[in-house]
Amino acid sequence: MERKHMSALSIYQSLSGGTKPQVRANAPPAKKIKKKENGIQPNKKSNKKKRTRLLKSSMKLSSSDEEKSKANDCETRNGEGFDSPALDVLLTDLAKVNNSRERANRLFQWIIHPVQDKSFFRENWEKKPILIQRQNPDYYKGLFSTAEFDRILRNNDVQYGVNLDVTSYTNGKRETHNPPGRALPYTVWDFYESGCSLRMLNPQAFSSTVWQVLSILQEKFGSMAGANVYLTPARTQGFAPHYDDIEAFILQLEGKKHWRVYNPRSEDEVLPLVSSPNFSQDEIGQPIMDVVLEAGDLLYFPRGFIHQGDCLPDAHSMHITVSSYQRNSWGDLLLKLKPAALEIAMEEDVEFRKGLPLDYLQFMGVQNSEKEDPRRDKFIAHIEGLLKKLVKYAPVDAAVDQKARDFLHDCLPPVLSAEEKASSVYGAPARWGDGEALDVTVQLKGQTQIRLLGAGAARLCSDGDTVSLFYTSENSRVYHKEEPKSTEMKAEHIDAMEFLIHSYPKFVSVASLPCETMEAKMSLAELLFEKGLIHTAEPLTAE
Repeated sequence: MERKHMSALSIYQSLSGGTKPQVRANAPPAKKIKKKENGIQPNKKSNKKKRTRLLKSSMKLSSSDEEKSKANDCETRNGEGFDSPALDVLLTDLAKVNNSRERANRLFQWIIHPVQDKSFFRENWEKKPILIQRQNPDYYKGLFSTAEFDRILRNNDVQYGVNLDVTSYTNGKRETHNPPGRALPYTVWDFYESGCSLRMLNPQAFSSTVWQVLSILQEKFGSMAGANVYLTPARTQGFAPHYDDIEAFILQLEGKKHWRVYNPRSEDEVLPLVSSPNFSQDEIGQPIMDVVLEAGDLLYFPRGFIHQGDCLPDAHSMHITVSSYQRNSWGDLLLKLKPAALEIAMEEDVEFRKGLPLDYLQFMGVQNSEKEDPRRDKFIAHIEGLLKKLVKYAPVDAAVDQKARDFLHDCLPPVLSAEEKASSVYGAPARWGDGEALDVTVQLKGQTQIRLLGAGAARLCSDGDTVSLFYTSENSRVYHKEEPKSTEMKAEHIDAMEFLIHSYPKFVSVASLPCETMEAKMSLAELLFEKGLIHTAEPLTAE
C-alpha cells in the first residue's frame, strides 16, 4: 500500500502535539506545482490588483483627524528616475576608495538613495519611519536571492534555531516550527510550501556579499551591523506585530510585501532597550504607515515602532533587514561610566567614604517612603550633592574604551580588496613547494610605507594598568564565535601606534614611527603585519 505523503509541518506538529495551522487563508486545495530551481513556486496571478495599487500609492491613513495628524510621523520618497550604480559595480568601485570611512559613507548613501545622508540623520534617524519607492526591481540585485538561499541550504551546515527559523502567524497566533538538527532543502522547502515563513538569522556567515556590505556599514554606524533574511510565501504572514531594539532598514529583494507601521504606544516604548513581546491586533491601534514594498524599495523605522508584514496573494516576498544601534545609547555608556566613577571617587574623596547615619534605616526605604520626616529630606539632599560631585571623577575616555572593546568584539572581520590582500600578510609569498617552505622571509624596511587596513581595524584601549590594542582581523563571521582579540602594547610602542592610527588613510614609513630606536619601530611594524592589521604601499617580495 502506498504511503500518503505528510508535509514537514504536519510531521513537526504531530511530534510536538500541535495541529496544523491554516496558514494559507482561503487557499485552494494543495496541488503539486513544479518548483523553480531556487525552491520558489511560480507566482500565482491574482485579480485583486485594485487593492494592491491602492496600497502601493504610498500610505493609507485613517480618515479621522487624529490619524491624519499622524502623517507627520512618517515620510515617503520616490526614487524613480534617479541614477545609481548596480551593487556589483558599486562594490568594485568602493574597493578602489582609499579610505574605509569614505567607503562606508558611499555605501550607506547608495542604500538610502535618493535621500541625502545628512537629511536622513537629521529628519528620520531615531525619529520617524521613511519609505523609499524606486520602481526599480533590480536596485538591490546581487545582495541576496532565493537562489542563494537554496545554495546555502545545500552546501552549508544550516541549523534550525541557530541559522534558520521556520515560523507562522495565523488567527492571531505566532508559532515557531523548528525541528532539531540541520535544515536540509527537502524539509525546508516543504515547510515553505505549507505556508511557513523562513528567517535566516545570520546570512553574513554564508553570503560573501552580505558580509562585505555589513563589514563596510559597521564603520558608518560605529556599532555592529547585522542582518536577517526573510522569505515569505504569498498570502501568508510569518510574525506577529512587535517592535525591535534596533534601527531597522528593510531592503526588499524579491516580490512584494504589505507593511503596517505603528507609533510607539507610550513614551516608555520610545527607543526601547529590549524588543517587545508579540502584540495582538487590538493592542496596537491604527497604523501610521500602510504600504506595499516592491523589489528595490526600502523601509526604515526606528526601534520602538511596532510593525507587521504580510504577503499579498499574487507574490512571495524576500527582504533583508539590516540592523544596528542595539544597546548603543547614552544610558548604556553611563552604565559603564558610573561604577568606575564611584570607584575613583571613593579612593580620592573622603566624603564618599564617610559612614551612613546611624539611624538611616529608621526613616529611609520603601516602608518609610510616605513618612514626613525632615531627616529624609536631608538624606536625599546629601545624595544629590554626592551625585553632582561624582561627575568630576567620571573616567569618560575609559568608559568609551569599554564600549569600543565591545564594538570591536561584535564586528565582522574586514573584507579585503585584491590590492589590500596582495600588500598584507594575506598575500605574502610564503608557500610550500619542491618539498620545502619557500619565500618565508619577507623583509620590512625603514623606508617601507605602511598604514592600517581600515580606520576601524584596531583601537588602543586602557584598563588603567595596561594599554592593549584591540582588533577585528581575526574575528569570525559568526557572532562572538571568537573571544575578543587584543595584544598588550609595550610602552615603547604606544605613541607610535597612536601615530599610525591618526595617520590613516595616509601611508607612513616605518622609519617615521615615533619610537626611540629603529629596533622598536621594526618590531612594532612586524607585529602589526603578522596580525594582519597593516598593509604596505607596494606588495613585499621575499629576500
